[in-house]
Order: sequence, then C-alpha cells, then structure tokens
Amino acid sequence: MGVIVEVEDRKNYCKRPKMANLTQLVFVLSLKMPKPDLLLLDKQLAYANYLRINSVICINKIDLDRKEKLEEIKSIYEKIGYLVLTTNAKEEEGIENLKQILKGQVTAFAGNSGVGKSTLLNALLQEKKTQEGAISKKNKKGKNTTTAVTLYPIEEGYIADTPGFSTFSIEEIPSIELSHYYADFIAYLPSCEFVGCSHIKEENCGIKKAVEEGKISKVRYQNYCKIYEELKEKEAHRW
Repeated sequence: MGVIVEVEDRKNYCKRPKMANLTQLVFVLSLKMPKPDLLLLDKQLAYANYLRINSVICINKIDLDRKEKLEEIKSIYEKIGYLVLTTNAKEEEGIENLKQILKGQVTAFAGNSGVGKSTLLNALLQEKKTQEGAISKKNKKGKNTTTAVTLYPIEEGYIADTPGFSTFSIEEIPSIELSHYYADFIAYLPSCEFVGCSHIKEENCGIKKAVEEGKISKVRYQNYCKIYEELKEKEAHRW
C-alpha cells in the first residue's frame, strides 16, 4: 500500500501519458511493426512544446527495415533541432546512448502500442520489469500490455513506462495557435502578410513559401494541415 509523504508543486501536467512534473518526453516509434506514424509524432511534438517539456525522438526496431527510411525520418527531425536516437532494444543496441539522456531527468516514454517501450525499459534497467507486447499478425499493430503508468528510478532520475495508444488529441491547443508549437515554423511566421494567418489558404504566407523552398519539410507541413483541420472541426462542435 502506498503512502503520501509530501505534496509538491505541480510544474506541468501531461494528459497522455497522465503524469505531472515531467522534464522530458521520449517519443518512441518503430521502423516497422507498427510502421512509423509521423502524424502522431508531430501531434506529440506540438503538445510537448505547448507544455514546455523537452522532446527526444527514439526510433526503435532499426533492424526491421531499410536504412533509407531511417535516414529520411532522421533528416526531417534533426534538421529542426530534435535529438533523434536509434535503438534495437532486443539486442540492446543504442541503449547506452539512450541511458545518457535520462540522467537527472523525469522522463516518460510515449508512443503507439507495439513500438517497444517496455522492451527499451527492460534493457535500460537490465531486468524484466514490464511485460513486452506482441504484434498482431492480422494488422501488424501492437497489442497494449502496459495498462498504467509506472515510475522507475534510473540514472539519478526517474523513467516511466506508459500505456500505448493509437489516437491522440491535442484540443487544448487553439487551431490558430498550432503553428506556434511547430518548432520549424517559428522563424517564418513574421513573413506572413496577414495577422492570424492559418498557413493553409492565404496568399503571401511565410510558411507556405518556406515549404516551397524546401526550408520546411512537406511531410511536416501536410501533417500540420491535417492537425489544424482536426482542431477546427473539434472547435466547431465544442458547444
């Protein structure tokens, strides 16, 4: 039975995974089984920026697909300034590099079911603390085996294993403010002609011009448009 010994101030609150006072989120995706979901990743990165929590990207299962796909994903996010780590958790490849960024941090792993969060945690802790999930043969998606957030001490800090998910909503962010939480958009926002530019239909848009010039990833921009429209739809039906 747990006992509350002290109540500390809440510096931040993350709804998924449901935790408070995080200093770092490691977003885990796999190269295959399940395939990388960059739309989900871009939602997560925007949400982390909204919460002012540091983000790290971990690409797991690097042994399961071609190197070209790995380099494509790395080039998109490293160009923005995100730290991108690569791992093969089952063979403990890349685990030491991952361990270094956990020192002194309160970190949570987040990502789709089946990407290998629990396998990574077991490799980091050098013992089987969590059940590792299987992949459905029918749809190649992960089966959720972690059902609650569990916190473990590691490297002068803490790390959390969290339940996986396939959908993720960031309705706390107003659609008109979404671009401010896209790290690669910030430098080009002042170039927009119109105040309150949505960066979708307007002319003389600094973001659209940067996409055309290859300064912003087309994949990231397309994901932005999808997330923006999703937020607009939710706002229209909120009341």
